[in-house]
Amino acid sequence: MFLLFFFTGIGIVIYLNQYPIQPRERDYAYAGSFYAYAIWIGLGVYGIFEALRKYMNGTVVASLSTILCLLLVPGVMAKDGWDDHDRSNTYTARDFAKNYLDSCAPNAILFTNGDNDTFPLWYVQEVEEYRTDVRVCNLSLLNTDWYIDQMRRKAYDSEPIPFGMEPEKYRQGTRDYVPIINVNKQNVSIEGKDGSASADAKSNIYVDIKELMDFISDDRKKGNLGSNRRMNYFPTNQFSLKVDSAKVVENGTVPEELAGEMVDRIKWKMKKSYVMKNDMMILDLLANNNWDRPVYFAITTGSAAYIGLQSYFQLEGLAYRLLPVKTKNADGQTGRINTEIMYDNLVNKFQWGGMDEKDIYLNENNRRMCMNLRNNFSRLAEALIDEGKKDKAVEVLDKCLEVMPERNVPYDFFMLPITEAYYNAGELDKANEIINRLFDLYEEEMEYYLSLDNARYKSIRSSKVQQAVSLLYRLNAIAGKTKQEELAKDFKERFEAIQTAFGAREGMVG
Repeated sequence: MFLLFFFTGIGIVIYLNQYPIQPRERDYAYAGSFYAYAIWIGLGVYGIFEALRKYMNGTVVASLSTILCLLLVPGVMAKDGWDDHDRSNTYTARDFAKNYLDSCAPNAILFTNGDNDTFPLWYVQEVEEYRTDVRVCNLSLLNTDWYIDQMRRKAYDSEPIPFGMEPEKYRQGTRDYVPIINVNKQNVSIEGKDGSASADAKSNIYVDIKELMDFISDDRKKGNLGSNRRMNYFPTNQFSLKVDSAKVVENGTVPEELAGEMVDRIKWKMKKSYVMKNDMMILDLLANNNWDRPVYFAITTGSAAYIGLQSYFQLEGLAYRLLPVKTKNADGQTGRINTEIMYDNLVNKFQWGGMDEKDIYLNENNRRMCMNLRNNFSRLAEALIDEGKKDKAVEVLDKCLEVMPERNVPYDFFMLPITEAYYNAGELDKANEIINRLFDLYEEEMEYYLSLDNARYKSIRSSKVQQAVSLLYRLNAIAGKTKQEELAKDFKERFEAIQTAFGAREGMVG
């Protein structure tokens, strides 16, 4: 039994050598060891029976030992694991999924990526029949032909996604990977349909994606990549998408107040040297959509999924809408903000899964999502302040604290923009309350790190310790900007003490 337990449990741990933070619990990999442990529990029941029957009636002992183990085993598990496995009253997955869908205009196409972005949305659409007009398109699955086929069919209230490429052109093994070869910068032989060399792109020219999709769909136009390898390719990394200005204003894609900033053609560069099938199908959709349906990207898909379109994004909640209005983004930010739509979503429409009402347990996935939400609240508040709507900005910030209280969502780095927005809106008392709490938290964290032995300290110094120091530095800087002498003096003294202790410890560990 020990050999079974070892090789299906500890042995697998040693063999896989998994890194500490996994996307999800990996208990299923050790199911065999659970069987062995369960058999040991059964043997333990018999062992207790054998020990007690010397002193008591056998029938009584059998019943007693069985009941005792039936109570003790789950009792110990509940004692040690109940608090971090309790999901009662936690409806964040369902409600956040509804928030994704409510971020989209009617009949929209929403691109998501990965399990956490997609499965809850499928649930609320399939089971609760919520916002079935929105077509959720998973970018991970969009690399497969069968999923593209599904997207070409009507689903509930959602019309088919208007792909133009014929099924045989995207079958598995066909155009899974399409290189980008700028014909003016690469020494590549390009054969036309008559066998002659041809150049289909010029330097600094943005080519319409409709023409490019026709180009890569033509099997007669392939690049010779050497070693007798010929395959379809994009002849440029500079794409453009024509804008029907009358249509996008009429159907509400572009608000009337932004009509003067609208471009007649979206232009962008692909920074990669290749296009995967899912990126290719996004381009195909854009080439054939003709601005009929709103196109959104979930904020959690990651920049790689945006294929370089970020300058034309508008943040409306938990999704970016593709808009023919170019925005120069600040460092680390993506897209412009439609304050009217986003205010309505965050303050009036969005639901919060119970974390705003009760003390509930939120695991690391919940908390990561809350980071995005706090960031959205702060971005909306700053945008409202820029528009001169400070009262509305304060309302947004108050809503953020109300729906994500510290007892359920501990304060972290993403509270810094909330604090700064409060200061910018003139709410000094609320800002001071948060910034003092943050300084206390990270000061305690640093004191803990500095108390560790050298080996443990060195193992986390490059991540946890440096992060805590930098956050304390930023809090100190924010306090200095507030022109509140007492607060700034207090923070400065405490920060200098931490810096001295930190410097001494760094000198010790080398």
